[in-house]
Amino acid sequence: MKIVILGTAWPYRGGLAVYNERMAREFAAEGDEVSIYTFTLQYPSFLFPGKTQYSTEPSPQDLRIVRSLNSVNPFSWQKTGRAIRALQPDILIIKFWLPFMAPCLGRVARIVKRGGRTRVVSILDNIIPHEHRPGDRLLSRYFSRSVDGFVAMSESVLEDLNRFDTVKPRVFCRHPLYDNFGPKAFRDEALEFLGLDPGQRYMLFFGLIRDYKGLDLLLKAYADSRFRKMNVRLIVAGEFYSGSEKYLEMEKQLGLEGMVVWKSDFVPDSEVRYCFGAADIVVQPYKSATQSGVTQIAYHFEKPMLVTDVGGLAEIVPDGRVGYVVRPDEHAIADALVDFFSNNRQNEFTEGILAEKKQYAWSNMTRSVRKAAE
Repeated sequence: MKIVILGTAWPYRGGLAVYNERMAREFAAEGDEVSIYTFTLQYPSFLFPGKTQYSTEPSPQDLRIVRSLNSVNPFSWQKTGRAIRALQPDILIIKFWLPFMAPCLGRVARIVKRGGRTRVVSILDNIIPHEHRPGDRLLSRYFSRSVDGFVAMSESVLEDLNRFDTVKPRVFCRHPLYDNFGPKAFRDEALEFLGLDPGQRYMLFFGLIRDYKGLDLLLKAYADSRFRKMNVRLIVAGEFYSGSEKYLEMEKQLGLEGMVVWKSDFVPDSEVRYCFGAADIVVQPYKSATQSGVTQIAYHFEKPMLVTDVGGLAEIVPDGRVGYVVRPDEHAIADALVDFFSNNRQNEFTEGILAEKKQYAWSNMTRSVRKAAE
């Protein structure tokens, strides 16, 4: 088949780019002809909360990536739509994550469909965003009407989709493994790379820091007096997309100075393996969620997890088998983490992960996209 993916890819960084590039490679491995059409401008700089939108990694030489789409320039929407339509792809795949992108992505989809050949499939990160803004529902509705079929990566997103569409084909497929960050790093190797003390054990909070991800809950949990008797440190690895001041002030107020390892820059793809290699457990204390790519990185690197019982997180982390599912509450988080370190649960959870991760193959996602396009 001829397949076009429309969305984030190199030279942009982050989970969306990683996902689209990994998916393109899977389709190519299955014998399909694949192109990615990405942005010339993804976010206007005044709307982007981080330091840079761009990757420091070299361009992928095995992928055809075309920079064409400006998210705020309707003339580029027309140009991109016509260019993709001229290719006559069998499937146009659009990963939808933010209503802000609905006008440009929805317009391109409508132009491509005029060719009469192409089926448009959207893979939904979410259709109702974590951080609500006026007009979100109108924009999501506009986008959903341009799509022929949907793939939802959590049951909660599948349920949310019913607010916008109940007729078009939809397929449920869990988020595949992020298995493109290289091989596992041995603990000693990872600790040396990060400059960490091998006499400590480590829990990891990983990813862009936004308020809904609950770092404040984790800091409060870590202030539990029981941790003072343990050689346990917290690594926070990721760029602040919410202000850093309140978290650094919390660190002082809770008496955690010297106990938190701040790696507060965006983590390049080539260094992700070291963050996970150093960790004994990965903690996702989210206050709201649909699914999370961090979970799938943890599965790839075979690391136990703690997640909160929000959105679709509990769907992919069987409680007591690969880690913990707890209330989004600092006391519940602290109790589970103390249990993990006090009772040395790492080996038993790792055994569960080895069995559980088999269901997250990328071939399941490509199969789901094809089904949604029927």
